[in-house]
Amino acid sequence: MNYQWYPGHMTKAKRMMQENISLIDLVIELVDAREPISSRNPDIDDLGKNKSRIILLNKSDLADPKANKEWMAYFGAKGFHVLEINSKTGNGIKNIQSLVQEACKEKIERDRKRGVLNRPVRAMVVGIPNVGKSTFINSFAGKACAKTGNKPGVTKGKQWIKLNKNLELLDTPGILWPKFEDQAIGMKLAFIGSINDEILLTDELALDFIKHVEPRYGALIKERYSLQECNTPLEVLAGIARNRRCFKKGEELDLEKAAGMLIDDFRSGKLGRISLEWPEEYTV
Repeated sequence: MNYQWYPGHMTKAKRMMQENISLIDLVIELVDAREPISSRNPDIDDLGKNKSRIILLNKSDLADPKANKEWMAYFGAKGFHVLEINSKTGNGIKNIQSLVQEACKEKIERDRKRGVLNRPVRAMVVGIPNVGKSTFINSFAGKACAKTGNKPGVTKGKQWIKLNKNLELLDTPGILWPKFEDQAIGMKLAFIGSINDEILLTDELALDFIKHVEPRYGALIKERYSLQECNTPLEVLAGIARNRRCFKKGEELDLEKAAGMLIDDFRSGKLGRISLEWPEEYTV
């Protein structure tokens, strides 16, 4: 399956971000903790050049705890301020304000020397679709400021949100990039729901998922669905369909229904804490 999705509003969104970057002191980038590299838009580094940077490992409760620690060290070594958070539960959110002050301390000190006091830090919140930006903003603000949804593309315009006298946020739409040079990136983005499910073949997506996670997490799949001997991704998917009573007419297995169940269980964390990427894969 070819993994690709770049709806027209993303071109407009990218242009809007470029037009507003001069107003910004800090770029807060949300990534999905399960795949922190694939869920980073490569355009953000160029956009955020010469700006203070924070990376938030969102949905960290769904990722392998060992991988989370390794990713914290990985991004920290590259000069980013980094934090594990869970926007839905609020875990880690209370630590962000102090991280903002730390990331922007040079700017705050420059303002102080020029006699500019109490000017709020202006931060742009960026990330790919469905990474949880709007949920994060609402959690951080303690009220519903941004639209949320469980599918990509809910936020389509910019929105300034004043959190307090020290910080203003610019919410931006989730944007991908026009072409995935590496289809493995598109595949992993599809696993976490950052590509519109309606353009995907669910059974093929599930087979790719099983193949990708089996080396580290095959036991979790077998335990969740009470599987015995299953040697290929297709046998695993058929076993899930059989054990979860996913049938079409008669005794024909409904692999598409079983595939949807598997992907939903992964995305919700019912399958267990699974990381799709590890720093060792990106360390030369």
